[in-house]
Amino acid sequence: MDVPSRYAVTLPGTPGTHAPPEVIVVHFTGESTAGGDPVYTDAAGTFRVEITGEVARPLAEPVGPGRHTCLHAIPLS
Repeated sequence: MDVPSRYAVTLPGTPGTHAPPEVIVVHFTGESTAGGDPVYTDAAGTFRVEITGEVARPLAEPVGPGRHTCLHAIPLS
């Protein structure tokens, strides 16, 4: 399976603050989930997601109110 090496994942701003969304670039780790989806992480290794199509799902529980479990992901390469 040929997977993109990088994705841009958009995290919405904090609800009620009118904060702009944040875009995080994640890189393929070479790992896969039990379901076979590729695992990506940010440069620090603290934000880990599985990506299917253009949907990123965090591998850890979302933190704080309004955190989403389904995020938009765009392949970069």
